[in-house]
Amino acid sequence: MDFETVIGLEIHVELDTKTKIFCECTTEFGGEPNTHCCPICAGMPGTLPVLNKKVVEYAVRAGIALNCDISRLSKMDRKNYFYPDLPKAYQISQYDLPICKDGSVQIEVDGQKKTIGITRIHIEEDAGKLLHEKPGVSLADYNRGGVPLIEIVTEPDLRSAEEARVFAEKLKSILEYTEVSDCKMQEGSLRFDVNLSVRQKGQPEFGTRTEMKNLNSFRSLVNAIKYESGRQIKVLQDGGSISQETRRWDDSQNKSFAMRSKEEAHDYRYFPEPDLVPIELEDEWIEAIKKDLPEMPEVKKKRFVDQYELPDYDSDILTSSKALANFFEKCMEGYDNPKNVSNWIMGEVLRILKEQDKQPDEIPFKPKQLVDLLKMVDKGTISGNIGKKVLSDMFETCKDPGDIVKEKGLVQISDEGELLEIIAKVLEDNPKSVEDYRNGKQKAIGFLVGQTMKATRGKANPQMVNKLIREQLQ
Repeated sequence: MDFETVIGLEIHVELDTKTKIFCECTTEFGGEPNTHCCPICAGMPGTLPVLNKKVVEYAVRAGIALNCDISRLSKMDRKNYFYPDLPKAYQISQYDLPICKDGSVQIEVDGQKKTIGITRIHIEEDAGKLLHEKPGVSLADYNRGGVPLIEIVTEPDLRSAEEARVFAEKLKSILEYTEVSDCKMQEGSLRFDVNLSVRQKGQPEFGTRTEMKNLNSFRSLVNAIKYESGRQIKVLQDGGSISQETRRWDDSQNKSFAMRSKEEAHDYRYFPEPDLVPIELEDEWIEAIKKDLPEMPEVKKKRFVDQYELPDYDSDILTSSKALANFFEKCMEGYDNPKNVSNWIMGEVLRILKEQDKQPDEIPFKPKQLVDLLKMVDKGTISGNIGKKVLSDMFETCKDPGDIVKEKGLVQISDEGELLEIIAKVLEDNPKSVEDYRNGKQKAIGFLVGQTMKATRGKANPQMVNKLIREQLQ
């Protein structure tokens, strides 16, 4: 029996405002527990919330970027639930009149384009954070309580973990470009909830869904979807049934665990927030926000192809991150070989970032320093391989490449006489490879070149070494 996985996502995005949604407390990440909160965000009796206008602007900004209809009239509602991360026992959110709806994002997986529907985007406040530091003891930190969020809810259009990953990465990229959020997943600025069900292929009705909450990395998102899809299929194949429930994903065990039965909307007993007036937006204000949007990823990608004559593949990767695209364009201010810059960024720079688990906005050196490095390789001052080692040093020290080359004596050896002396010793030490080459084994030349490069600690000009060895063996 073939099964199909049906996935919808709910994405919580912390907005990059300086103050919280209903008070003037800072939204700065971290700080000593309960130092970034006041009677308003703690929900003390007698306090009144005042909606932060910037929150509305950022929600509209995100909605336009995600091709949504912007509601001219929306309102805030109370979502009631009793949980210690919300001291006032309700969250101010939006229920039946969200600020944005009916949007879409186009993705491409395995060469197939697909449109993922955005059901709605609504504004709400974040809850506090519970700390379970000792068995049986939980502490509450309300610094995060009242930080402004938008919740982006998709249609159940996704069918695999790969589609979800591609969508999530594209959504993050779009939000970064709009500058409504820093999207720092490691700090919880971007969190995914997964609603997942399975059904027999061809069956029109959805299966019973489960929800996995607060996935804050793409790896967790993919692994959680794969696990939960497999778990549900196995339950059904064994003759069981799926319970509608909220589940917790555990990265360390690579498993999900049941937390509680899934609430329905009526469980929250929504009602209009009595302390906030409805949100009415004028067309002129929405148009002004639209005109203020920066160049978005798809437009920038096409411009990179046209302006810098880069392949689609390169443009796609470089524009996937606003920070990476900006870094590339800064490099182009002092260098006229776009493809070479692209190759180094897509190759060595992204490789080192991945090794160090860092994001493109954490590249520690300036674009000009990378350009200086590339010019040294172009001039033959250092080899490409040495250039890669210098780049690694730049990640560690932020020093200029010229200083690193000078300090470590890495200038490329291009003196023919010096190279011939080294090659003579290599040929003398490796008679078997010399004989193999002369007997027609062309691969032997590679070994001899490698031995010469090793003898010079990678500083020899590889093209000259190759040429000189071939001449010596004739």
